Amino acid sequence: MTADDSYDRIDDDDYPAYTMGRAAEMLGTTQGFLRAIGEARLITPLRSAGGHRRYSRYQLRIAARARELVDGGTPIEAACRIVVLEDQLEEAQRINTEYRRAAESAKPTTPA
Repeated sequence: MTADDSYDRIDDDDYPAYTMGRAAEMLGTTQGFLRAIGEARLITPLRSAGGHRRYSRYQLRIAARARELVDGGTPIEAACRIVVLEDQLEEAQRINTEYRRAAESAKPTTPA
């Protein structure tokens, strides 16, 4: 990927733009915390050509939610599970809304 390609992806939530150090700094946490949630398989950072972890904005939002739970006293493993379940629920609700809209638009209209 060239520098010009990366400019095209600047608004892409899934683009791994942040190094581990920068991600930890942005979240106000430690690199160890990011490693721990990686080991718990909450997020899987991509690796640069040199093998360094790289995080996307989406992954940082997930990590921030996990950190919020951990800061509130939730064990890290439980926090990771909660975040996964919250993410699954959000996706299910989005799909359900799409199905409802499709069902509403498919209803025949009755003549007045």
